[in-house]
Amino acid sequence: MRRSTIVSVAAVAIMLLGVLAAWIIRADQPPNALDVVLPLITAAGVLLRKRYPVLTLIVVSAAVVAYYPFARLDGPLIFVPFLMLYTAADHGHLTAAITTGSASLLLMGLGETGDVRHVDDSALAMIAGWVVAAIAAGSVSRNRRAYLEEADRRVREAEHGREEEARRRAGEERLRIARELHDVLGHNVSMINVQASAALHGLKKRPEDAEAALRAIKDTSKETLRELRTTLGVLRQVDEDAPTAPADSLGRIDALVAASGLEVRTELSGPLEEVPVEVDLAATRIIREALTNVSRHSGTKAATLSVSNTSGNILICVEDDGPGAVFTEGSGYGLQGMRERATALGGRLDAGPRPEGGFRVVAELPLNGAT
Repeated sequence: MRRSTIVSVAAVAIMLLGVLAAWIIRADQPPNALDVVLPLITAAGVLLRKRYPVLTLIVVSAAVVAYYPFARLDGPLIFVPFLMLYTAADHGHLTAAITTGSASLLLMGLGETGDVRHVDDSALAMIAGWVVAAIAAGSVSRNRRAYLEEADRRVREAEHGREEEARRRAGEERLRIARELHDVLGHNVSMINVQASAALHGLKKRPEDAEAALRAIKDTSKETLRELRTTLGVLRQVDEDAPTAPADSLGRIDALVAASGLEVRTELSGPLEEVPVEVDLAATRIIREALTNVSRHSGTKAATLSVSNTSGNILICVEDDGPGAVFTEGSGYGLQGMRERATALGGRLDAGPRPEGGFRVVAELPLNGAT
């Protein structure tokens, strides 16, 4: 049973028992109709106070104000209006509680101006004090409940926000894993495919070329396994504050270019060794993917690569003049992955055909974008 129901039943029981006791004590004076009707109205108001707080407050207050001047037997109805005032204020009807309490005190005061006085001045002052206390207690109870509800709402919102953040991070992690695996496998497997095609083509006509191609396949597959192990080791790390240096880096740019199987003219400027790990990894992945696209799609074996560290930015440009397939802006998962890497660090990447022919990839990675 709810606490408010227990309070209502207890109040009704005490009031009716008090009325019954008054009847027994004053058995020589028979009750009139108001001695029966007004306590019953008051009892009904107490039981319905939660559902109709303002209506029951007005009805009960009027019944109690009329009870003592006109009923013959004085029962303990005087405490009931205090409960009704508390309930109305607790439900947010502060104006109704103040108005009804003030009107009741005013009527009681006017009733005591005659020759017959039912309540002396000290009792009237005490009643006024209880009216103020009941209204104040109800208002405090409502404010406290509102505070607790607001605190609970904020806790729920914070929990929901943490869940949303966890889902977002999980999605970003899945995207990062897919991007890492694409970068590690896509380039080297593409190189293996190109070298295997060259070996098959020259197996009979030029065996020496076939042997070189098979040796390149062996070296590339070994490099692929090494980088795959390195990447999976990074992904398994628990301590994200101590990232492992990537297999490729701008400090090993010559090895990265040699693994592409292309004739690459390289132009380097500025310090490239002390680059933050995140920027270093993104830069080498972008270079690798851009060279892979040249090897697979351009129709040429030559490319130009320039990397510079100027004004707090790593600038990368990969160009070719081949007649191969033309990519539109943002097409292909490789270009999408490169662009995502750049934007994740607060940089940008532009890719598209050159006016004079061929294809160009330009990336700008801010060094202060790494976290």
